[in-house]
Amino acid sequence: MTANSLEDLFVEGLQEMYYTEQQLVDALQELEEGSTEEEIKNAFSEHREETQGHVDRLEEVFEAIGHDAEAHEDPIVDAMIHQHEEFVNGDPDEKMLERYNLMSGQKSEHYEIASYGNLIPLAQQLGHDDVADTLEETLREEQEALDEVSTLSEEFDYGDIESPQ
Repeated sequence: MTANSLEDLFVEGLQEMYYTEQQLVDALQELEEGSTEEEIKNAFSEHREETQGHVDRLEEVFEAIGHDAEAHEDPIVDAMIHQHEEFVNGDPDEKMLERYNLMSGQKSEHYEIASYGNLIPLAQQLGHDDVADTLEETLREEQEALDEVSTLSEEFDYGDIESPQ
């Protein structure tokens, strides 16, 4: 990423978030399918639908600032997805996978919160106040999703997952 202006930095950040949200729609589908507890399954399903809304919202943001909606690959997101795939390929038991999925969900929410938190002041500085408001709405939803997955993590029933004594 090479930005020569604040506008370039903002647009490139939006492009990365557009890519991120698109990738997470698919990843959340996999997290949902990899979950056995109904409450966790439902949380991932609901957030997948919300994430699709974030994709749509970013398309509106691009239109509002006069740019084509274009995704720019984000190696951080690719690494998180790759890390999850490696874990799944290790064939963990269902309970271990369930817990790992919650950890993955928390990790991605923290990343999204940080990313939107960086984009909002750029939008404000560039005079895109309506866009900043739109991004703040998404940020609030990401924070709510983090709260939900964090609660599920805290209440997780470890059952018979072995712990070293």
